[in-house]
Amino acid sequence: MRLLIGLILLAFPVAEIWILLALGEQYGWWVLVYLVGIGMLGLRLIREEKALFTGRMMQTLSAGNHPIKAVFGSARNIIAGVLLIIPGVITDMIAVILLLVPIKQHQAPNAQSSPYQSGQAANDDVIEGEFRRED
Repeated sequence: MRLLIGLILLAFPVAEIWILLALGEQYGWWVLVYLVGIGMLGLRLIREEKALFTGRMMQTLSAGNHPIKAVFGSARNIIAGVLLIIPGVITDMIAVILLLVPIKQHQAPNAQSSPYQSGQAANDDVIEGEFRRED
């Protein structure tokens, strides 16, 4: 098992380099432009996630949800940013897949739900509004 994991870890950078060389032969310096652009996007993703983490955590706590959801969402975005910074096409594809996987929106079991959060009325028979009789 350790040998298999070791071979996979050694084959990954070799595959990245092989793909980059093949793309470099075919497209030339555009591969360098691609790598620099994707690296800048990854850096921007990390910086924005760092700036938004506190607000996202406070919003999650005020909504009564578990803070682990916010932590996992931020960790996912930071890992995707790091994968985008690492030069290579395979890591970029892994980062895009990681960003496309949605985070499930579960509410904590001890959180109190209000009709305003759930989007449903407390009593479906009641219609609120103003009434004025015209004769």
